[in-house]
Amino acid sequence: MLHIKKTVFFVVTLSFLWAEHNHTNALIQEDSPYLQQHAHNPVNWYPWGKEALDKARKENKMIFLSIGYSTCHWCHVMEEESFTSDAVAVLLNESYVSIKVDREELSQLDKKYQRLYMSVHGKRGGWPLSVFMSPEAEVFHVATYIPRDGYGSMGLMSLLPSFTRLQKEKAGQFQLLVEQHKQAALRGNTKAQLNEKLNADVMDKAVREITTEFDPQNGGFALRPKFPEASKLALLIDIYQLSGNKKAFYMAQLTLRKMAEGGIYDQIGGGFFRYTTDRHWQMPHFEKMLYTNAELLPVYVRMYELTTDPLYQKIVYETIAQMEKHFMQEGLYLTASDADSNGEEGGYFIYEYAEVKKYLLTQGWDPREIEEVLAYLGIEEDGNIDGDFSHTHITGDKVPLRLEEVKTYLREVRSKRTFPFIDSKVITAWNAMMIKALFVASRLDRQYLTLAEQRLDALLKKMSPQGILYHQTLPGKAPKQEGLLEDYAFLIDAMIEGYERTYNKTYLTLLQSLTKEALDKFYRKKQWYLSDDSIRAEADFDDRYYTSALSVMLENLVRLAGLTEELSYAKIVKETIQNTGAVLKKSPAKAPKLLHAFLRLKMGDVIIKSKIKNLQKSRKEIDAIDYPFILSKFEESDKYLACRINSCFAYDTNITALINYIEKELK
Repeated sequence: MLHIKKTVFFVVTLSFLWAEHNHTNALIQEDSPYLQQHAHNPVNWYPWGKEALDKARKENKMIFLSIGYSTCHWCHVMEEESFTSDAVAVLLNESYVSIKVDREELSQLDKKYQRLYMSVHGKRGGWPLSVFMSPEAEVFHVATYIPRDGYGSMGLMSLLPSFTRLQKEKAGQFQLLVEQHKQAALRGNTKAQLNEKLNADVMDKAVREITTEFDPQNGGFALRPKFPEASKLALLIDIYQLSGNKKAFYMAQLTLRKMAEGGIYDQIGGGFFRYTTDRHWQMPHFEKMLYTNAELLPVYVRMYELTTDPLYQKIVYETIAQMEKHFMQEGLYLTASDADSNGEEGGYFIYEYAEVKKYLLTQGWDPREIEEVLAYLGIEEDGNIDGDFSHTHITGDKVPLRLEEVKTYLREVRSKRTFPFIDSKVITAWNAMMIKALFVASRLDRQYLTLAEQRLDALLKKMSPQGILYHQTLPGKAPKQEGLLEDYAFLIDAMIEGYERTYNKTYLTLLQSLTKEALDKFYRKKQWYLSDDSIRAEADFDDRYYTSALSVMLENLVRLAGLTEELSYAKIVKETIQNTGAVLKKSPAKAPKLLHAFLRLKMGDVIIKSKIKNLQKSRKEIDAIDYPFILSKFEESDKYLACRINSCFAYDTNITALINYIEKELK
C-alpha cells in the first residue's frame, strides 16, 4: 500500500510540473542554480555522470556537452536562442545525449576542456563552452558560443545535422577528427621540464614581458577585453619590493588606479565587475564574481601600504561592504551576481542624465553644481552605454564638494530596482579567497580580523563536517561533492594568513592535516591533479581567470616548510618546478603566481619567532618590513628570533633592532 501511495505521489508531482511547464528534464533533480535554469528546456538535458555516458554508448548517440555558469551573459544568450528552441531540441534529442555542466561545480572538467580548446584553436576559450563527442566520449569538435542560425559561420541548426551525417556516412573522416583532438589534448597536457637553474634575473625577464602587453595609457595587460589579473599585479609589487624595479611598481599602480576610477569598479555600490569589453576599463559585462573581488582586495591593501593613497583604502572598505551586503548568507559568501536585471544587461547599475538632473534641480541644486558632479561621475547627456543611459566612472581629479549627496541619491534609485540574480552556491575555494582577503585587510582595520575569524569558522562548520572537506553546496543543504585541489589550496592559503594574524594553534594543526590530505589526494607519481576522481584533469599554472590552484598550493608548501620545519614540503615544490616549470624559463609572465612561489623558494622566508604577546605588540613593525617573504610564528621566548627554514641568525629583545639585523641579512 505504501509503495502505491509513493507511486501516486510521484505521478501527481510530475503531472503538476508538466502542467506548469511544457518540458521537464533530468536537471530538475540537480541543486545547481545554473542547471535548474535549464531544467525546463525542451532539450533533454542530463547532468554529467555515468547515466548520460552509458546512454550515449548504448544508443550509439553523440554527446553534446555544454559548460557554463548561472551569471554568464552569453550562456543566457545561447539558451534563449537555442536551448529553448523546439527545432534545436528535436535535432539534439534525436541524435545526441545532451549534458549540461555548471563550471563552478565541476571546475576540473571545465579546465580539462578549456585546455583542449586552447590547444585546438591557439587561443583561450570561455563560456559557454560547447564540446561535441563521439558515443565513447571522445571529442571531435570544441567551440564556445554557437548561434542558432549562422551569421557568416555555421549555426547549431546546420552544425548538428552535419555532424550526424558525418558520424553515419563518413566514419573515416569522423574518426580522423577524433584522432586530431586526441593529439591536441596530448599537446595541451605536455609540461616541459625546467632543465637549468634560474636566478633573480627571471624577475627582469618577467617585467620585460609584462611591459610588452601593458597599456601605458589605461593600465592593464591587454587591449580588449580587459581582466584585472590580480596575480600579475601582486607579482609586480613583489618584484618592486625585492629588486626596487620602478617599472614594475608603475605598471601595478597605474592599473590599480585606473581600475579604481573606471567602470570596472562600481562607483556607487562598491566592488568590481568581472571584466570590461573596452581598453579604458569603462564598459563592463556587469556580472560580479566573488573571486574577482576577493583576489583584488589584498593587492589594494598592499598598494595602500606602499603609497598611503586613501583611494586604495576606500576601495578595500567599499568592496568588503559590498560583499557583505549582497553576497553574504548564513555567514557564508555566495558565488556571483548576474549581469542582467529584469532582462536588461546592467539595468540595475546605469543612470539617465535627464532623470538625475531633474531630481537635483527639485532639491535646489545650482545647475553648475549639477553639471560638475555628473561630469565627474561620467553621467552624460547623450549616454555612454545604452541609449540615453550612462555607466558611472571617474573622469577628473577634483572631487566635487557634494559628491556624496549625489551618490546617496543614486543608491536610493538602485534600491527601487531589482538587484541582479545571485547564484547562491557556496564554494569552499572562493569563500577561502574572501576570508584571506579579510585577514589581509585587518592590517588596515582590526574589525576585519574578527570578521575573518567568524567567516572561517562558519566555512569550516559547513564545508568540513566530520573532518571531510567539500567543494560546494547551497545554503540549507548538506554538501555532497568532495573537495578539489582548489578548495584545499585556497583554504590552506587563508588559514596560513589567519595564523599569521592570530597565532591560533588550532589553525596550524588543521593546516598540517589539510596539507597531508591534499598531497594524498592530488599529488600522485610526481603529477598534480585538480580532483581525486575519474576525470583526471591535470593541474596547471594558468592564472587568467583566477589564480592557479597548483601555484597557490606550491606557495603554501613553501610557507608551511618554514612554519613547521617539514623540509619535505620544500622538496615537493622543487620537484614540481623542475618537472613541469619550464614556463618560468620560456615565459615567466604567463605564470605569475608560480613565479611568486619560485621566488619565495629561491630567496627564502624569514620567520620571526617570539611569544604571542610580543608578536602582537610588534604587528605594525613586522607588517612594515619591505621584504615580501616574512612569516611570524609563536615560540616560547621572551626575545625576538629571526630565522631561516632550518636555523636562526639573529635575536634581540627589541623588534626594531631585530629588523635591522634582518635587513642586513637580506642585502
